[in-house]
Amino acid sequence: MKAQVYVTLKDSIHDPQGNAILQALRTLGFDGVSGVRAGKYFELDLPDGCVKTTEEFVKAMCEKLLANTVIEKYRYEIMEKREVS
Repeated sequence: MKAQVYVTLKDSIHDPQGNAILQALRTLGFDGVSGVRAGKYFELDLPDGCVKTTEEFVKAMCEKLLANTVIEKYRYEIMEKREVS
């Protein structure tokens, strides 16, 4: 199984990295962009098994290490590996 985890700052938290990216985009002529929020992306290779157990496993990893839940929010997607014949 694979899990994709996306971590971003909560909406109420100021995002200086996102603001720096926004200013750089505007400097490069991309004036149509009105806001940027930066974040982190993780791709995890997990053992095959029950999707419910895997979700609990991924949530625990997010809560304990991958996200600082005081200032960050996260979401994840779990995909079963498919064999191509």
